[in-house]
Amino acid sequence: MVTSGRRLEPGPGEKGGSETGPSPVDRGRPGSKHHLLVDANGIPLAFSVTGGNRNDVTQLIPLLDAVPAVGGLSGRPRRRPDSVIADRGYDHDKYRRLVRQRGVTPVIARRQTEHGSGLGRYRWVVERTSA
Repeated sequence: MVTSGRRLEPGPGEKGGSETGPSPVDRGRPGSKHHLLVDANGIPLAFSVTGGNRNDVTQLIPLLDAVPAVGGLSGRPRRRPDSVIADRGYDHDKYRRLVRQRGVTPVIARRQTEHGSGLGRYRWVVERTSA
């Protein structure tokens, strides 16, 4: 950190980090994306940060695999949700198939279709959690 007047500002080379990449919106600035998997109540189950230039869909399977066991009931604890609701950034047939192989039903909006799929009613839980 470097002192600049009354505040501390990052010195040269300190801003960003090894996990940041070019921003998908502003090509000249480094950026990062936050990927979050929550339950129906908004409780975070898995989280990852990637560079801004990475595709969202690449984080779908690692997030599902990172969900910890849910205890409470006797017997084998659950490790997978019943379904996954995601936006268009996670739409890819290969990943839909991989999600189904894990016993999870994918509810993902299709790319290049009209908006108004009704998923926003459920996605606000994630938006609220990240806010």
